Amino acid sequence: MPELPEVETVRNGLLPVMEGQVIRHADVRRPDLRWPFPERMSERLSGKRVSALRRRSKYIILDLSSEESLIIHLGMSGRILISEAPLGSFHHAQPAPEKHDHVIFEMQSGSRVVFNDARRFGAMDLIATSNLESHWLLKDIGPEPLGNAFSESYLQDRLRGRSMPMKTALLDQKIVAGLGNIYVCEALNRAGISPRRKAGNVSRAGIARLVPIIRDVLNEAISAGGSSLRDYRQTDGELGYFQHTFRAYDREGEPCRTPDCGGKILRIVQSGRSTYYCGHCQR
Repeated sequence: MPELPEVETVRNGLLPVMEGQVIRHADVRRPDLRWPFPERMSERLSGKRVSALRRRSKYIILDLSSEESLIIHLGMSGRILISEAPLGSFHHAQPAPEKHDHVIFEMQSGSRVVFNDARRFGAMDLIATSNLESHWLLKDIGPEPLGNAFSESYLQDRLRGRSMPMKTALLDQKIVAGLGNIYVCEALNRAGISPRRKAGNVSRAGIARLVPIIRDVLNEAISAGGSSLRDYRQTDGELGYFQHTFRAYDREGEPCRTPDCGGKILRIVQSGRSTYYCGHCQR
């Protein structure tokens, strides 16, 4: 499932095509994805200007001139692809929709934005912008890890007394927004913290190391266009490249890349998900 860097990469790709632009027509080609689309979705989107295009955790949010906001979640296999407006009379028109193109935004500029989702685990919903923070998908989400509210003191306070494994705590969206399996494994490896350690037992020095490392990992991944392991693509169809620099994730049995470590990457299962870490340098 796309994590914060992948969703932020998609948002960055959509900004020049959608923010400030009018959705000439929204073609909703099926009644649902993970759950039913909101009533009259095509009518409520068509003709509206996208006043702002934001990200909250793993969700893309389009604020509309109608004072409603569209919430988009990519799910397991969802992707958003852009085809630019044809230039000049000698160019072909936009291609015909493909089988899994479920929502198509025809922009007034001539560009087309397509939500494609083969497994239909993605989702969309509309809500009044003034009520956005109370939407059931968003209301309990913790602070953004790239924002000022996520700090050493905040994380120390939220983890105090918790007996859950450190990795499980960082995956809890109520504690911190947008982190997923890949980037938690990577951050814990760089910080030298075992994913199995009880969250409440991580030292203040460990938390002090971890917070900036989380930011570094996320920013590096965004700069690389995210990580493409299966379905994820950037809005231009290109793969992300951060997977080529993984230090822990999906490297079971390979040497740890921490200097002078000499250990190997292990794989265990925590809460049904694969965890990759070095048993030698992550304590």
